[in-house]
Amino acid sequence: MTSRRHLAAIMTAAALFSSGSAQAVNWALEAGATSEDTAALGVMVHNDESLLSDWLSGAWRLGLSTGVQLYEGDRESDNAAWIVRPALRYTAQGGIPWFAEAGIGAALFLDTRLESRDLGSAFQFEDRLALGMPLGSGELRLSVRHYSNADIKLPNEGFEVLSLGYRLGSF
Repeated sequence: MTSRRHLAAIMTAAALFSSGSAQAVNWALEAGATSEDTAALGVMVHNDESLLSDWLSGAWRLGLSTGVQLYEGDRESDNAAWIVRPALRYTAQGGIPWFAEAGIGAALFLDTRLESRDLGSAFQFEDRLALGMPLGSGELRLSVRHYSNADIKLPNEGFEVLSLGYRLGSF
């Protein structure tokens, strides 16, 4: 899973992330599998400030994340993607603390193939739903994501990822 392509993608993402203020971002790690049982590992950075705070208040917040997702394939079929992920979050008020997130983002893959799937294009949309709760000094979340190019280019053999993640800090 550690190819030169993946290393280059991680280093590029790290350079982009390092330009932000340490107080304004939180790091997260995600591990999961695709709908074809391909291992997926993600490193993300979350903006800690709510976007559109003038319009959203109380239990609702809008945030932005970016990062790198690595996919382990058979020999030459591994892949990686740079992801931009907005998230609208609802946080339960009172009682057991939990949150739900939803968002439509974008991913740019290094290759248009993942295992036996032909993605059609390197650009993919990411639809994401997540549920989570505070844990220690951060958050634990379970998410499901769907990747598809929305028929921009055929074939459009999208795929899903189910992952468990931990984020340092809170939204």
